[in-house]
Amino acid sequence: MAITQAMATTFKKELLLGAHDFDLSSGDAMKIALYASTASLDATTTAYASTNETTNTAGTAYTAGGVALTKVDPAVSGTTAYVDFADATWATASFTARGALIYNTAPNTTSISLTNPAIIVLDFGGDKTVSVGTFTVQFPTASATDAIIRIA
Repeated sequence: MAITQAMATTFKKELLLGAHDFDLSSGDAMKIALYASTASLDATTTAYASTNETTNTAGTAYTAGGVALTKVDPAVSGTTAYVDFADATWATASFTARGALIYNTAPNTTSISLTNPAIIVLDFGGDKTVSVGTFTVQFPTASATDAIIRIA
């Protein structure tokens, strides 16, 4: 099993079909779910699944499906369009995560039939453990060179 950071291949096609709306005020709802090192996630991941998702070792900080993300309005700089998210946090958490999946909980299903389609797989580079603390997925700066989603 492995987690490999990548933009989901199906997401690229779904963008062209108009299935994803990243508008801050009226766009789709996006979430981030955390996964254990036993997960198999990569560019071929098509949708959220709870298999090998992170579980709490104590407390109730993590729930299946992850947490809602706050989008940063899409922008353009030069010839690059980009979108990003505010950092995601789990307070008073006790768990281990190896990676994450960002997915859309409310896509335009006129052109796709998937539920909770995958957007991005994140690889943390190793297991990250928190014990009764705050676990944060820190997103890069929202810019044409750093944002988590960039189209050049």
